[in-house]
Amino acid sequence: MKHILIVDDAATVRMYHRGILEAAGYQVDEAINGIEALEKALNNSYDLYLVDVNMPKLDGYSFVRELRGHSTIPQAPAVMVSTEAQTSDQIKAYEAGANLYIIKPTRPDILLNHVRLLLGEINT
Repeated sequence: MKHILIVDDAATVRMYHRGILEAAGYQVDEAINGIEALEKALNNSYDLYLVDVNMPKLDGYSFVRELRGHSTIPQAPAVMVSTEAQTSDQIKAYEAGANLYIIKPTRPDILLNHVRLLLGEINT
């Protein structure tokens, strides 16, 4: 079973994404900010990260940058999810090491298609 870490400071967003992913058969963990997410990533192996941009303590860009800089953490796709819709936000996400940038709110079918594609479960 694929293991996904949702990183978002909003409980309602974590619950929404968790519901979609668990219903599709994924094992899900949660973190409320980038610092907690890094701690979890150091102690667990994840197949994908679903990361909010705007969070206290350590934002999504910084988390992904830190994640990509850790040689001891197995690298997995990172999907940035944000209400920020500017092209500059997307560029920042890709420069930090994100594999995909999705604008909130995410439709369940679109989120699952992206997740399955990044996990290699479907072909284009």
